[in-house]
Amino acid sequence: MKRKRKTKGAKKLTFFIVAILIFVFAYTSFFGVDNYYGDNRTVYVKGAEDITWGIDIRGGVEAIFEPNLDANSDIKLDDITQADMDSIKEVMEARLLAKGITESEVRTDVNNKQVIVRFPWQSGDENFDPAAAVKELGNTAVLTFCEGSEAPAADKSNIVLQGASDIASAAPGYDRESGGYIVQLELTKNGSSKFATATSKLASSKGVISIWLEGSDSYICAPTVNEAITDGKAIISGDASVFTADYVNELASIINAGSIPFSLKADDNKLQIISPTLGTQALNVMTIAGIAAFIVICIVMIIMFRLPGVVTSIALLGQVAGMLACSSGFFDGVTGVTLTIPGIAGIILSIGMGVDANVIASERIREEFRKGKTIDGAISAGFDNSFNAVLDGNVTVFIVSAVMMGAFGTTDTFMGKIFSPVMQFFGSSVTGSIYSFGYTLLIGVIFNMIMGVYFSRAMLRSISRFKFLRKPWLYGGAKNAK
Repeated sequence: MKRKRKTKGAKKLTFFIVAILIFVFAYTSFFGVDNYYGDNRTVYVKGAEDITWGIDIRGGVEAIFEPNLDANSDIKLDDITQADMDSIKEVMEARLLAKGITESEVRTDVNNKQVIVRFPWQSGDENFDPAAAVKELGNTAVLTFCEGSEAPAADKSNIVLQGASDIASAAPGYDRESGGYIVQLELTKNGSSKFATATSKLASSKGVISIWLEGSDSYICAPTVNEAITDGKAIISGDASVFTADYVNELASIINAGSIPFSLKADDNKLQIISPTLGTQALNVMTIAGIAAFIVICIVMIIMFRLPGVVTSIALLGQVAGMLACSSGFFDGVTGVTLTIPGIAGIILSIGMGVDANVIASERIREEFRKGKTIDGAISAGFDNSFNAVLDGNVTVFIVSAVMMGAFGTTDTFMGKIFSPVMQFFGSSVTGSIYSFGYTLLIGVIFNMIMGVYFSRAMLRSISRFKFLRKPWLYGGAKNAK
């Protein structure tokens, strides 16, 4: 008997545990977790404030890149091919995507050897420097390890490792021993062999290997070699004032995005500021309207379905919080998305699907009461009978969303390669906007299944365990039912 009471008590707590988790998740996804020290803001968890808004909402920047070739360059203007221009486009798209900017427009003009790039203002844009952002975008970004503290020599005699042939990947990290942020490198087989030879040579004399980001004339650091490194791994670290969380994330993304085949230049005088088609004021109006609509939906659901309506309102809050969290970069490893007007439409449509899923379940529960089922039987049968209908609708939308993200995303993905011959007939602005729509719709479907199906079921079953709430009319049954 004691075991049964403990089990029943644990099931009662489920409602409160799930509800509290959803409320905490909603608060942190809306407001984030940050700290201000003077004018400096340290972000621990990103919130709605950190969402990058599209050009149609906040405006953006347009830059024109041209080859930066001098008389001594190995590459001549006439030598630049369509393949070179396509390579530049892919690298720039990858760099923008690594920053969570999905509504970018990258076009190539092969005849004039130009690359035209449009991208939205970054979130928290009070200190946003368009010229610096454009310069970073056009960096050749070839990571180079050199023996000694001197810059890469013209004859490459002091170069130990260089570029993608030696460096396979980069990832931001944190070194607990030193208490600083680092970039972790994985070397290729060829790079591992060369690095092992160089470090074995320098270890005996305590020599240094300097690290440079060629193309941006950027010296990074020059660590001392204390022992041979033969495992194909390397770490880039430096002064804590420089190696911040944002810096190592940015450096790793640039390295992973690849290198541009030749140096580019963008004339600051040709930078154009793009005016938003909607505007920040309209965004504020949409936000207020969205909150009002959400409150109205919750009230209607509670009036119509009583306790299932209360549970639905909590689940919908979790679903909205999940979509905002995935858009802002709340989760580690999820860079977020540039939220455009179509992206907002995807959120609204997903909320509608979430309401629909809970309405179907609530109506099924009512039907079970009409058949004479008990409260426990009606809840179990109602969710079971509604699951297939909800699943079918969500799977269909999931597939459509995945195809949209693949077709309208960057061309280096599997789906992007399949649809690239077709997508060249559409403009870049179209592709970025629809990618945002597909992304929010896909995330909405996932959280609809998590919140609207599994969490709703768990909360409703839990709340039905309370004796004073075991009245069929509270779940949609008749008032005179027992």
